Amino acid sequence: MAGEVCSYEMVYILRPDLDEGERRNKIGKIQQVIESEGGQVQGTDEWGPRILAYEIDRFREGYYVLVTFSLPAERVRSVEGRFSMDDALLRYQIVRMDGGG
Repeated sequence: MAGEVCSYEMVYILRPDLDEGERRNKIGKIQQVIESEGGQVQGTDEWGPRILAYEIDRFREGYYVLVTFSLPAERVRSVEGRFSMDDALLRYQIVRMDGGG
């Protein structure tokens, strides 16, 4: 039985050395992970390449993407676990949008 469904947004940074095809594939894969955990993606906004505040894995810039989605609250840790194993993601942060903790 699914629990409470909450709204989230996630900003993530992709490695800048991915070519256009790899980047498209990775953005699609992120969406698939959310949907496979019972979530629904409302939108994806590509912010594009930006300079990082500090070097991450020897990269000085990254490709920023914002995704908004809904997901059962108990599935967030599973999604985070899958993202943490992805070497193409330099960083990501998921924030609950409805003010819950």
